[in-house]
Amino acid sequence: MIDFRLDEEYESLRKTVEDFARSEVAPVIGGFYEREEFPYDLVAQMGRMGLFGLPFPEEFGGMGGDYFALCLALEELGRVDSSLAVTLEAGVSLGAMPIHRFGSQAQKEKWLPALCAGEALGGFGLTEPGGGSDAGATRTTARLDGDSWVINGSKSFITNSGTDITRLVTVTAVTGAKPDGGKEISAIIVPSGTPGFTVEQKYSKVGWNASDTHGLSFSDCRVPAENLVGERGRGYAQFLSILDEGRVAISALSVGLAQGCVDECLRYVRERQAFGAAIGTYQAIQFKIADMETRAHTARLAYYQAAAKMLRGEPFKKEASIAKLVSSNAAMDNARDATQIFGGYGFMNEYPVGRFYRDAKILEIGEGTSEIQRMLIARELGLR
Repeated sequence: MIDFRLDEEYESLRKTVEDFARSEVAPVIGGFYEREEFPYDLVAQMGRMGLFGLPFPEEFGGMGGDYFALCLALEELGRVDSSLAVTLEAGVSLGAMPIHRFGSQAQKEKWLPALCAGEALGGFGLTEPGGGSDAGATRTTARLDGDSWVINGSKSFITNSGTDITRLVTVTAVTGAKPDGGKEISAIIVPSGTPGFTVEQKYSKVGWNASDTHGLSFSDCRVPAENLVGERGRGYAQFLSILDEGRVAISALSVGLAQGCVDECLRYVRERQAFGAAIGTYQAIQFKIADMETRAHTARLAYYQAAAKMLRGEPFKKEASIAKLVSSNAAMDNARDATQIFGGYGFMNEYPVGRFYRDAKILEIGEGTSEIQRMLIARELGLR
């Protein structure tokens, strides 16, 4: 029979992250959020806990765990705050994972130990100002000049790209043409501080205000030829596979937000009095919270299945897209309902649900919009 219970090791990790999120993150994250300030101390604590190294081998400073362990940590962080959760998600699945999956031994030895320890962060430079969901429309170029790549172009909406501990961004760039005339896209590591690499002013965002997001520009930016990640011309395919994994991680974060909305509402409706009784005694409120719990529960099962197929080495593209679609919808719907239950207080930044509402929308956009997920699901069903 299928058993959805977590084994002792997973449950211990989940409880440890839950305790950290409740005791260390929840009391202070609102201030970071309103100041739009990156929470360096909390990130350092997560590094010491080993969270940035969860799915990586011990030989590179990792914890020797797996991707599902990362997902459990993201869900628990997401129940309290999405900014910190996405910092972890992007740091692992977008910053370090491309190097782990496709990098050379020398690249792994150089970059992974600090990334696994949370002492350094990496970014994932895929999206471009004119590209959006059309990731194949890359215009950034890289030409080989002797023993160096010379990069020109720009990227947008890049998480973890401009912090004081950001050490690199792996970017996709057109490095030539394929025999059929299509673009040859490769992935190249660009260390922070490289001449010609400019981190633009941080974005003014609706949500995720305690996370770091910038646009990037490259003007005759020169990096060593050995900074090529994986095979030349395979960068686009490599990053698509990274996005499949990342969608499972974002699903876990989304479930965390959806469940966090339930957590906050349960506390509030037991205390808030209206018309002579706690509002939690009214069936209209009870039904709304029951729907919220149902969404979170269903979305959790979706990402659990996607993660299980991934870990077994089975194709999981369809399941990852289903999980991303279902969980991001659950997060948005639960955030809206939680704000409604809180009434005027839900519109105040001092309450977590206001922050959840601001954070939820990007989950339907980032790492593949809901529309893109529907396209991918349809293709996996043979509809082309």
